[in-house]
Amino acid sequence: MRRIRIALTLLVSLYGAALFAQKPTPADQLVENGKVRAAQQGKLIFLVFGASWCGPCHELDTFMEARGTRPVLEKYFVVVKLNVEEKVGKHPELETPGGLELAVKLGGDNDKSGFIGLPFIAFLDAVGKPIVNSIRPVKGHPGGGAIGYPSAPEEIDWFMTMVKKAVPTMTAEESRTIEEWLRKASAK
Repeated sequence: MRRIRIALTLLVSLYGAALFAQKPTPADQLVENGKVRAAQQGKLIFLVFGASWCGPCHELDTFMEARGTRPVLEKYFVVVKLNVEEKVGKHPELETPGGLELAVKLGGDNDKSGFIGLPFIAFLDAVGKPIVNSIRPVKGHPGGGAIGYPSAPEEIDWFMTMVKKAVPTMTAEESRTIEEWLRKASAK
């Protein structure tokens, strides 16, 4: 009986260690999976770069999962999430390999500081071609400004511009649902 208990303990320990040692899926593979799903479903890709420690990233998750907004977003987008800047939160093991490089490639490092403003959002077509990202034009700032989670009026305006550019076929009612949700949330 004791041998069985020791063997089971060892087996559980090894299994736990193997799970802990697993690395996150690389960015290129996550995006490729998103492209396949988007092509099959006739949708676009809503690419989110975030981090476990990022409060605004959690606010974006809440927005995307809300009862009113989720059906609209799911109608038009396949969501792909990548973790970046996890070293800041002292969890580098959560970092999506290649995620930061992809964010920079898509314009996320707008101030060339080497740090991505989070969350950083990019809308891609089903083959992975960028349509628009969350760096809004800002007068006097050649690199623009990252909106992060859209909570300020000008950030919500830019997010709605992004949505309209990516999905010109979205109905006025669907667009209004998204915008009203964001504006109500920002007023709290």
